[in-house]
Amino acid sequence: MDEKRILLVEDDSAQAAMLGLELKRRGFRVEAERSAPAAVARVEKEIFDAVVTDLRLGSGDGLQVVAAVKSSQPETGVIVITGHGSIDTAVAAMKAGAFDYLTKPVEPEELTLALRKTIEHRDLVGEVRRLRAEVRERQGFAKIVSTSAQMKRVLDLISKVAATDATVLITGESGTGKELVARAIHENSPRRDGSFVAINCGALPEGLLESELFGHVKGSFTGADRNKRGLFEEASGGTLFLDEISETTPGLQVKLLRALQEGEIRRVGDNHPVKVSARVVAATNRDLKKLATEGKFRDDLYYRLKVFPIEIPPLRERPEDIPPLAETFLKKARVRSGSAAAKFTPAALKSLASYAWPGNVRELEHAVERALIMASGLAVDRGDLPPEIADAAPAAKAKPAKRPAKRAAVR
Repeated sequence: MDEKRILLVEDDSAQAAMLGLELKRRGFRVEAERSAPAAVARVEKEIFDAVVTDLRLGSGDGLQVVAAVKSSQPETGVIVITGHGSIDTAVAAMKAGAFDYLTKPVEPEELTLALRKTIEHRDLVGEVRRLRAEVRERQGFAKIVSTSAQMKRVLDLISKVAATDATVLITGESGTGKELVARAIHENSPRRDGSFVAINCGALPEGLLESELFGHVKGSFTGADRNKRGLFEEASGGTLFLDEISETTPGLQVKLLRALQEGEIRRVGDNHPVKVSARVVAATNRDLKKLATEGKFRDDLYYRLKVFPIEIPPLRERPEDIPPLAETFLKKARVRSGSAAAKFTPAALKSLASYAWPGNVRELEHAVERALIMASGLAVDRGDLPPEIADAAPAAKAKPAKRPAKRAAVR
C-alpha cells in the first residue's frame, strides 16, 4: 500500500507531537503546521491524501483550513478535532466540507480509523467516476474479432504478457485497433479491477500533456486554480495507455523515463515525489527505432518501452478477418439504427474483401455504418457501400513461383 501523506494542523505542540508519532507508527507520512494561514498556504500548493485540523487555532481556525482544502483539492477529506465539542461546531465543520468530526481527547486508533475511512471514501468516489467514464467509452465496444493466423499470434502474445506487469509497446498503422489490444491486456491482467486510463499524447501541447500525466499544484501555471492529480496517479493499481507516444517532446520523454524507471512522478510545481504503480502500455503508428536512430526519440525510453513489443498487422494483410469483422460491425450498427438489413450480399462481401483498407479496421467500421444507412432492403448490397469500396478491383493474388527446369543428368 502506498504511504499516505497527511497534513496535521495543531497549535498544541505536545498534542501535535503525540498524534504525529502515533500516525507515523501506523504507516502514515505526517507533516505538521501550527496555524491556519500556514496550513492554507500548504494546501494551496501541495496535495495531501487527508488533512487533520484542530478547530480552535491560535491564528485563525480550522474552518478556514477546511474551506481552503475544499477549494484547492475537493477530493481530499478533512477531519476536524476540537476540545470544544458541540452540535453547533459539528454542524459548522460538516457544512464547510469536513468529512468527519472528532472530540478531544482523540484516541490514536479512533483517528486512524477516521483517516482510513476518509481516504477510502476519496478513492471510492474517484473509482466510481472513472468507471462511469469507462462504461461510456465501452458502449458499443467490440471485442477483438479475428480468424487469421496473424491475429491469433497477437492474441497469444496478449495472453502471455497480460499476466505480467511488463511494459508493452503496441505498433501498427492507424485504425488497426491498438487501444483495443491495450484494453485486452488490461482486462486479462491481475490489474483488471483497477482503472484503464487512456490518453492520446499527440492531442495536447507539451505543457498541458505534462499536467495531465503528472498532475499539478495550484498556481504552478496560468489557469492552475486548484491542485490536480495526474493520470499516472489515476491509473495507479491499473493500466495507463499512452497512445501516439512518438509525438511526445524530448523534455517530456525524460520525465516519462523517470516515471517508468523509478515508479514515481512529480506534479508540476511540486517538489515532493509521489509513488505510483501504474502499468504502462504505449502505442504508435510510427517507427520508433528509426526515430531514435535519427535522434527524434530517446534511445533509453525506446528500449524501456519495448520490453514486450506487439505488432498489429494491417487489415489488407489478413483479408480473412474482413467478413467476421464486417458482420460484427453490422450487428452493432443495427442496434443503433434499427435498420432491417441483417446481412451482406455476396457481391458486397466480395467488394469488402477486394478493397485495400488504408484506414484499416476503423475505416471498415465506418464503411459498414454508412452502408447500413444506405441499405433499403434486408441485406447490404454492393451499391450501398462507399463508391471507392464498391468499385474496388479484386486483390491480386500472388503467383506461385516457377519451378526450375530439371537438368539432364551428367553421365
